[in-house]
Parts: sequence; structure tokens; C-alpha cells
Amino acid sequence: MIHEKIELHVPGSADYAAMYTYFLDLSKKVPIEKRPTVIVCPGGAYAFTSDREAEPIAMRFNAIGMNAVVVRYSVAPARFPTALLEVATAVKYVREEGVKYGCDPEKVFTIGFSAGGHLAASYGNFWSRPFVAEAMNCPSELLRPSGQILSYPVITSGPFAHHDSIKNLLGEQYELEKANQSLENFVTKDTPPTFVWHTQPDDCVPVENALMLVSALQKNGIKTEFHMFPEGGHGLSLCNEVTSNSDAQLLPHVGKWFDLAAEFLQSL
Repeated sequence: MIHEKIELHVPGSADYAAMYTYFLDLSKKVPIEKRPTVIVCPGGAYAFTSDREAEPIAMRFNAIGMNAVVVRYSVAPARFPTALLEVATAVKYVREEGVKYGCDPEKVFTIGFSAGGHLAASYGNFWSRPFVAEAMNCPSELLRPSGQILSYPVITSGPFAHHDSIKNLLGEQYELEKANQSLENFVTKDTPPTFVWHTQPDDCVPVENALMLVSALQKNGIKTEFHMFPEGGHGLSLCNEVTSNSDAQLLPHVGKWFDLAAEFLQSL
């Protein structure tokens, strides 16, 4: 495996900001020349990036033959669009440099959890905006996500918002800019195919976040798969012993989200 730490440097990046590659070795014994790559955005309310939604997710994708990159993006006091541009850097890297490690440039996906879901969804909506290509000094098409997985995502800045996430993202610009982070209002034809899952009892990030986004995706004709599970709280990650910190997070039925999401990516 090619496992490297690559520092991230965009305007506003914190010293710790980095992406970590999990690229499977190419082997003459395995007739695979290129693999899909998933860029992982852990959650943490834009205050930290969760270990439970980082390397274990990358390793799970490795186990089904996909490459992965974990983005430990800048959080508060870093502000929008720093983290978004760090994700753009990872996408650009996979397309430009990842080819020599067997990354398929036609299959570069994002996955985000909670606030990381907001980051992934934000990137999915805004990747084609001129300010992103200008910051990356490349054509917008190089930055296009091939699809996205959103796990119990923070989406809205309205009545169902996880306000701490949006406040950490915007800081002193919260009141002025919060409407621009209500992502259900910014879905376009450029938003990539999307897999969304959430739990109905989530009392941290209400399931309405997912419902509002799915409605917007449907209105714009975006290929979408959505699962609302009737049990479980927030921050479940893989729902198994690898990522759980309590018995309440051991939920085999909810954990089926991963196989469903992998099938969705394979269909793209």
C-alpha cells in the first residue's frame, strides 16, 4: 500500500491540514490496472475531524478493492472556503498524480459524515464555481466529483440546522453568510450522483437535513439513492466493533449502508 501524508496548503489552511493516501499496490498477480478512489471527509462539527470516520472508512473501501484518501481538513478557526479548497486539492491530486498509483481518473468519489457530509455536499454543489477552479489553477472539469456518499449529513442552516457546525464554519460571518450554507438551496445539474443515509431518531442532526437535500436532488433530476433507518442515533460510522464506542452503536442492520453505498458507486 502507498500510505503517505501530504500536507495541504490553501489560503487559511491550518498547520495540521493534510491528506493521507491509502492506495492499494498494483500487482502482476491481480489483473487490475486502475481503481476507483474515495475521498473521505470525517465529521466533527467543523471543530475536529473524527478518527472513527477516517482511517476505518478508508480501510473498509480498501477491503473491496478501492483506493482512498482521508482529508484531515482545517477546522475552526479556519473558515469557509478553506476546507472546501482542501477537498478540491485532494480531487485534483488523485486525477493528476494518482494515476501512477492506479487511481481511475473517471471514478473519483467523495464521502462525508455529519459536518464532513456538509463539506462533501458543499463540494458537490460548488465544485464548478469559478472561485474553486481559480484557486486550484486548473479547469473545473478536473475537479468534478464522480459521485458522493453523504452519511447523516449536516445540510441546512435553517430551522433543522446543526447550528454549531455552521457557526464553526463561518465564525463572525455566521449571520451574514449562513443562508449560503443551506445546501438544499444550491443543488444544480452539476451536483453529482448522490447516495444519502440517515437515521430517523438522530437527535443531533435531524433527518430533515437529508430529506430536504433529497427533495432538491429529485427536483434537479440527480441520480439519488436514499435510506432512512428506523433505529440508531448520530455518528454511527460503520455501526460495528471497529468504530463503535458504545453498544448502542452496534447496529448490523444500519451497517448495511456501506454495502448499499458501494453498490451505488459501482453503478456509476
